[in-house]
Amino acid sequence: MKMKHMNPCRSALLSLLLAVAGHAFAGNAIPAAKAPFARVGDAVITQDEFNSAFSLAARNKFYHGKPPEGGIGALQREVADQLVARILLVREAKHRGLKADQDEVRKTIQSYEQRYAASEQWKKTRDQVLPGLTARLEEDSLLAQLEKNVRNVPKPSMKDVKAYYAAHPEKFTEPEQLHVSVILLKVEPSSPGTAWVKANEEAQAIVKKLQAGADFAEMARLHSADDTAKKGGDMGYLHGGMLPDGTQVVLNAMKPGDISNPVQVLEGMAVFRLDDRKVAKLNSFEKVQSRAQDLLQRDQSEQAWSGLIAELRKKTPARIDDSQFLPLAEKPADNAAAK
Repeated sequence: MKMKHMNPCRSALLSLLLAVAGHAFAGNAIPAAKAPFARVGDAVITQDEFNSAFSLAARNKFYHGKPPEGGIGALQREVADQLVARILLVREAKHRGLKADQDEVRKTIQSYEQRYAASEQWKKTRDQVLPGLTARLEEDSLLAQLEKNVRNVPKPSMKDVKAYYAAHPEKFTEPEQLHVSVILLKVEPSSPGTAWVKANEEAQAIVKKLQAGADFAEMARLHSADDTAKKGGDMGYLHGGMLPDGTQVVLNAMKPGDISNPVQVLEGMAVFRLDDRKVAKLNSFEKVQSRAQDLLQRDQSEQAWSGLIAELRKKTPARIDDSQFLPLAEKPADNAAAK
């Protein structure tokens, strides 16, 4: 007989929901004698609360596999910072007189009730979890309102926009573009070395014919296995990052009209022709004025939010027990220092 199983996605979401709610609920129920993970003013973050938050964060961040070197240590510090910031920001929201949107809180809880109505896990833990879940949602509401208010910065003056444009030319510069054509002799990556040698010899022969005056487009139609063969190998205009590093290096050294020697790429052996080079160009202020204003306002919004968090941290320093944190990844030694 077939067993009825809960949808895996819904099951994972429910587990996440219960853990988050349990985290919020636990904050009011942990015995005072238990050693705290952190103190933020007169507020306490217990070790259990940190462990719960870290487990959720690790599940989301490292679901694909093994964490990179130093990844666990970095995430531990990130989660600790987030927990501290949450306490400070909720306090600030209340200090500013903000109130949780109770209608939205009720609607969210009702949606959970409907979604998990058939879940035995929800039925068993509902009464225990609901107070913590409600408190968590109320805090989320306060935080959303506070962030919206703080980030709501006025549009910058035209003088400031012009100064921003002048200070960040890289944000308004069209990158260099290369008009490239290609002839690709396809070789499967798993092919033996002899296949690559043969393809290289064929490519060398094609280069000689091109240097002797053969038409590149016609040679591409006859020999290329690339999708561009029907267009005479024309790849159009490409900018940095669209081609493999090795190919980009070859093209960077070429002048318009030059034909490359055979280049080994993932798909086989390739011969390139550089048809045109458009140099990087800074757009005029008039052309990018609206974008510059949006970017500056976005930066100012981010600065207002991060500035508030920094100010709150300064006013109420946190004492964190980081004795169990794993080390961060070592930074590469500076070349100058290594000499």
